[in-house]
Amino acid sequence: MNLNQIHNVYFIGIGGIGMSALARYFQFLGKNVAGYDKTETQLTSELQENGIKIHFEDNINLIAERFKNTENTLVVITPAVPKNHTEWNFFLDNGFTVKKRAEVLGIITKDTFCFAVAGTHGKTTTSSILGHILYESGVDVTAFLGGIVEGYDSNLIGTGKTVTVVEADEFDRSFLHLHPNLSCITSIDADHLDIYGDVAAIEASFKEFANKVPSDNLFIVKGLPLEGKTVAVNVDADFVAQNIRIENGFYVFDVKTDTELIENIKFGLPGHHNLTNALLAFAMAKSYGVENIKISRALATFQGVRRRFSFQIRNEKLVYIDDYAHHPTEINAVHQAVRELYPNKKIIACFQPHLYSRTKDFVENFAESLSQFDEILLLEIYPARELPIDGVNSSWLLDKITSKKKQLVTKEKLLTCFKNSAAEVYITIGAGDIGEMVKDIKKVLNEKN
Repeated sequence: MNLNQIHNVYFIGIGGIGMSALARYFQFLGKNVAGYDKTETQLTSELQENGIKIHFEDNINLIAERFKNTENTLVVITPAVPKNHTEWNFFLDNGFTVKKRAEVLGIITKDTFCFAVAGTHGKTTTSSILGHILYESGVDVTAFLGGIVEGYDSNLIGTGKTVTVVEADEFDRSFLHLHPNLSCITSIDADHLDIYGDVAAIEASFKEFANKVPSDNLFIVKGLPLEGKTVAVNVDADFVAQNIRIENGFYVFDVKTDTELIENIKFGLPGHHNLTNALLAFAMAKSYGVENIKISRALATFQGVRRRFSFQIRNEKLVYIDDYAHHPTEINAVHQAVRELYPNKKIIACFQPHLYSRTKDFVENFAESLSQFDEILLLEIYPARELPIDGVNSSWLLDKITSKKKQLVTKEKLLTCFKNSAAEVYITIGAGDIGEMVKDIKKVLNEKN
């Protein structure tokens, strides 16, 4: 498929974080871009403000005529769209070129030098750090990201034509469409068991992805069952973060390799998981040829990713953090980071479970992770693409949580609970629509100050 011959790109599910990055990219290239999504969100509003036409009703008549030309229109779909979607079936029945998002990324990366970032956790932060390093270092890069990067206010960094950074998504084995030159893998934990069935199938898929590059071009967190260059925090590896201290709210650390010691690197995201993410990005950029001093400067100025341990309020009286965590391992990472920063403060967290299947598969692990907070509030499960599973709900999860202070709340009651709480640190966690509540929560908490 030749993208140069495509004039129009239509997205079904344009409001998805990965889909919207592609929409921005094609708009930068001068293509006509439009799309459908089920729900209005902050992301769809931002796309509309940039001149992209979006409608929210599954209706063929709402598709502009220029996007009904089979010769020069590409249709991009997300796996979350149901098979009976009217617009999708219209395009299929009329001979349009219809591609999954991952397939389109595969076409784009085939003709570029591609950095691919894979892993069940940490993809978005690692790829955002890497995109920032390369962009700040003058590399001709475009980074397609799964989050809105602070300081860029976009899920796209750069408009380069020769180098790409992409999140290699394991969902639906999408990352096997990519054509990487340098890859990294942050983690291989059980997830998406509704797709894979078991952990062995997940590991096999990651090994297939890893084999797309020579082992010298693969960077992995030490301990993963793969052959590649290793990174670790305070443990012997090819790239080691050591001599770690906290100064004025920043990590300061040294990186030791087989041949040198790079000292006093400054990085602002809390948590050892984020140190690991930064180290992976450092190793990949260095292997590409970026100078140490440029990497260090970029790491010091990286502001983070929206909804990845994102400080909404941060003062002596009160702290509010919002995070996308939707897996027990990620919740543990949030807890480790917040306890490191605020070891003696009372922490209240609200969690919105994401997917019935994930809640069912990891209910015991979720309960253990959430029980670490001083007080826990639970919203009902956000279903996303799924139908309910009998007996799987937030009440079931709540019963398994051992915290003394715990309750199931509605979105309205969440605001009241936060308003009346005596906690000093407030956290919202989840990958559903809890992120759309951040502005209202921030307003309520600011009134307490």
